[in-house]
Amino acid sequence: MHKPLLSPAPGQLLSVADVRAAAARIEGQVVRTPTLHSKTLSAISGAEIWLKFENLQFTAAYKERGALNALLLLGGERGNRGVIAASAGNHAQGLSYHATRLGIPATIVMPRTTPTVKVMQTESVGGIVVLEGETFDDAYAHARQLEGELGLTFVHPFDDPHVAAGQGTVALEMLEDVPELDMLAIPVGGGGLASGMGTVARAIKPEIGLIGVEAALYPSMYNRLKGTVLPCGGDTLAEGIAVKEPGELTSGWLANLLDDIVLVDEAALESAVALLLQIEKTVVEGAGAAGLAAVLAHRELFAGRKIGIVLCGGNIDTRLLANVLLRDLARSGRLARLRLTLQDRPGALFKVMREFDTHQVNIIEIYHQRIFTTLPAKGLITDIECEARDKDQLERLIEALRAKGYAVSQVELA
Repeated sequence: MHKPLLSPAPGQLLSVADVRAAAARIEGQVVRTPTLHSKTLSAISGAEIWLKFENLQFTAAYKERGALNALLLLGGERGNRGVIAASAGNHAQGLSYHATRLGIPATIVMPRTTPTVKVMQTESVGGIVVLEGETFDDAYAHARQLEGELGLTFVHPFDDPHVAAGQGTVALEMLEDVPELDMLAIPVGGGGLASGMGTVARAIKPEIGLIGVEAALYPSMYNRLKGTVLPCGGDTLAEGIAVKEPGELTSGWLANLLDDIVLVDEAALESAVALLLQIEKTVVEGAGAAGLAAVLAHRELFAGRKIGIVLCGGNIDTRLLANVLLRDLARSGRLARLRLTLQDRPGALFKVMREFDTHQVNIIEIYHQRIFTTLPAKGLITDIECEARDKDQLERLIEALRAKGYAVSQVELA
């Protein structure tokens, strides 16, 4: 991998001693989450898979670790004045929860466009939420302004040695629990998690493979490390790692730590979220599933290795999760929408229904379209949403319908 000449400034280095000190500092105040072997995912992927369940933290994400470490290093007067951050995600909740628990006032600046549920979640754990601006950049600028005006301490979500050291305790625990791991697949947004985990992993096992994983829609660190200019933007399932500008410190650290960084598309992220729920019975957000998505999408890179994957967060909207699961069923052929052209006459639909009955394919919804079509006035388009056992059963139904003279197409997912 191309590694540009990036290096942190003096005093901003990150060492395994920093991570070990963070581990001692936060011990007993965050959950020591389990690292478990997955027989089924190992069989599917062709690699040996161990999962670190950081979605079991109180706020359902690893961000608590770095936030708490930074808070514990504040000192008396700075702690009394309070902390401030710009975040619409897991950092907001982790910082608010532990600051409140420690008696430190926490102000979180969020864009006005932040979903109400995220505002409520942050307030429920003690954060004082300020809504400002339409974008994260607006909120960030306002947070830095308030930092100076109110004498607060800004806690960066990733570009901070204390925060990155706290995140590195994830890898410290993984390698204590499963010392035979020889590769880690680490989600990368701003780069704090990968920097902390990479630092401790390199110190304990210098030969370990370290692979960063980014959403293909937001290849910001990929661009920085590989010298590419891929576009950043769009609606990604992995909003937790949807960062347009990676950290300056973390870019320097990761340039010297990572063996490679790979991209995963939205279909791979959706499939990984669905697999983790179906197989491991655990809920993860899109960013939390990025490591598994990479292992499944880049099999040649991970084949035969002992892979540690951190499920870094579980904060996913329930309606979005339902959509992901249904789309996964559609991709697997268990759900489908078939589009047929029929004549608008009595009994036409009944004849089609008999084929569904013969092939034991369950009908969920039927939609008729008579007006907005290019067909003659006596024609109609019928969309039938249906449920099959598998893709083969669905294909047999489609073949039978076509053999009876029906024009049939399957409405595909993007």
